[in-house]
Amino acid sequence: MTIESGSGSARQEYRALQAEAFNRIGVRYDDAFPHKEGQVAAGEWLIKQLKPGSRVLDVGCGTGAPSAQQFAQAGCEVTGIDISPVMLEIARENVPEGTFLELDVLELDGSLGAFDAVTAFFSLLMLPRAGITEALGKIYSALAPGGLFSLSMVEIDLDDVPFQFLGAPVRVTGYLRDELRAAVEDAGFTVLTENHISYAPATTQAPPEIQLFFNCRREQL
Repeated sequence: MTIESGSGSARQEYRALQAEAFNRIGVRYDDAFPHKEGQVAAGEWLIKQLKPGSRVLDVGCGTGAPSAQQFAQAGCEVTGIDISPVMLEIARENVPEGTFLELDVLELDGSLGAFDAVTAFFSLLMLPRAGITEALGKIYSALAPGGLFSLSMVEIDLDDVPFQFLGAPVRVTGYLRDELRAAVEDAGFTVLTENHISYAPATTQAPPEIQLFFNCRREQL
């Protein structure tokens, strides 16, 4: 199954597959990935740049831990979006100060207003590359000029490949770091900092991986 831009039925079928996987995974996600040093560091970097009360959009917020929690504790106004109702329910319990919406990043249309920062930690890898290009454009439009964007992906050369993730069937995409940087820059972002770390999940149901982190800025027009 592939997702094609403009094909509504294919997109809905694709979204349903991915959402159901994370509905099944639920709290097991945080159990499998208990230490998120790179993600926490990216959140800390953003918080240092932001003022209290800044609006932050967490794309693919999952359980809300640790990122939405970080921003809420720092006094930011946090909105999380995810396609998994189960993940959203957990996020609302973990971060009662936040606003959590069942929404696909590809459905962002400006109705939520402009954000000072956007994060997408390991969420865009659930889209094919054509969808990631579209999502980066949506994120660019969601940011105020000069706004900040933190992105993480797994470094692997794949596009829309079936994969068993924590026992649930999903489809995943990855980039090599130079290709990911090019995709981000082509979308109109300037990469301010870049980091990669080796990560071993706390489960045999997910393989060790190289995680890529980019902290970026939307250029002012």
